[in-house]
Amino acid sequence: MYADNKLGEECGVFAIYDPDGDCARSTYYGLYALQHRGQESCGIAVNNDRSITHYKDMGLVNDVFNEEILTKLNGKMAVGHVRYSTTGESLRENAQPLVLRYIKGNIAIAHNGNLLNKDALARKLSVTGAIFQTTADTEMIAYTIAKERLSSASVEEAVERSMEHLTGSYSLIVMSPQKLIAVRDPWGFRPLCMGRRGKTVVFASETCALDSIGAEFVRDIEPGEIVVVKDGDIKSIKTHTGKKPHTMCIFEYLYFARPDSIIEGQAIHDSRVLAGKYLAQEHPADADVVIAVPDSGLSAAMGFAQESGIPYGMGFVKNRYIGRTFIQPSQTMRENSVRIKLNVLRSTIEGKRVVMVDDSIVRGTTSKRTVNLLRSFGAKEVHVRSSAPMFRHPCYFGTDIPSRDNLVACKYDMKGIGDFIGADSIGFLSLDALKKIIPDAACGFCDGCFSGKYPVDIENI
Repeated sequence: MYADNKLGEECGVFAIYDPDGDCARSTYYGLYALQHRGQESCGIAVNNDRSITHYKDMGLVNDVFNEEILTKLNGKMAVGHVRYSTTGESLRENAQPLVLRYIKGNIAIAHNGNLLNKDALARKLSVTGAIFQTTADTEMIAYTIAKERLSSASVEEAVERSMEHLTGSYSLIVMSPQKLIAVRDPWGFRPLCMGRRGKTVVFASETCALDSIGAEFVRDIEPGEIVVVKDGDIKSIKTHTGKKPHTMCIFEYLYFARPDSIIEGQAIHDSRVLAGKYLAQEHPADADVVIAVPDSGLSAAMGFAQESGIPYGMGFVKNRYIGRTFIQPSQTMRENSVRIKLNVLRSTIEGKRVVMVDDSIVRGTTSKRTVNLLRSFGAKEVHVRSSAPMFRHPCYFGTDIPSRDNLVACKYDMKGIGDFIGADSIGFLSLDALKKIIPDAACGFCDGCFSGKYPVDIENI
């Protein structure tokens, strides 16, 4: 939410096969629905008559694409991507989808995730003559598939064989001249689902993207599964399924995903409401009103208010026209940037004891400014509650968590964090409660950024 304090969103992928064409426009709407997963760059590649054309650039979906560009991208298959850079610099050449032309033809690839063995894979590919045009690990995946394709009977076989070389998180879309392929890593770290709209087949990071184009949710892609679409026919390859424990990233439910999405059978909004309720049980407060730091704190604040019996109020108005970055011409403006993104409703908080619910506290700097902002508008007390546990460990699977030196929970104990941000009291959701906020999900979860325990042996990669 805020560049100096919040985590980097995940990337988002969208792909569609539509025999009636006009796939680029549907992809545009799908990416618009996934914009929360990445705001640095976006792109669309389309396939028409076995020729892949694409357009991508830095910026938001609405800024990059217009009617003229979408009209030129007409085709029966398309793949799209919104990017936040977890690996690779924020540069135009790192924008996706990547389009690779090689001896067997061409492919377009869009990827959400992070490879653990990217450095070793890059060295291995380099000695065979690979020359990298980007700094993103997606290009290594593309080269690996292209290399395997030379000795494979089909592109899906090449993808299947490539998975033997990839360790880490990847929800992947591969588009060849004839096929659309969706792939999920064997652990299932990142979400990927399939939908239908008549004869149209759709893949997306979240169900909200299916809703945006009127497609019905069919199912989640299984961890390790490869789903191939050719001329509307669907084939599933499960060579790699069931080989690893299914460990979805828990932070999808706390922050990344849109509240109206459903992932692995669990409604995101419901998870966040539960997080707020458990937070109220674990860290009650004697207060007059509960407010949320928008947007991902809204559901948790509702849960806190419901459980505590403290009235819920609208404490902040968010400026919807400011993205992740904006011009900050001076140090003073940088320090007061929270005032540009948020404004306080004085009538809600003046003279009152306030519970401020946020989705997480990372560095603590923005929380400090927000607490000061509430006090400047007359809050009598400010009690801060985080619907996520303390961040104390790095993430290796795509979440852009700062180094431990910059994590406030690695510098202070809970009282120290409260003193640092200037709160009258502070509370974080416990790891025990974290396990209970996803009762309907049919999978396990990775909470390594909170617990330090990972489903992959990090030290031996």
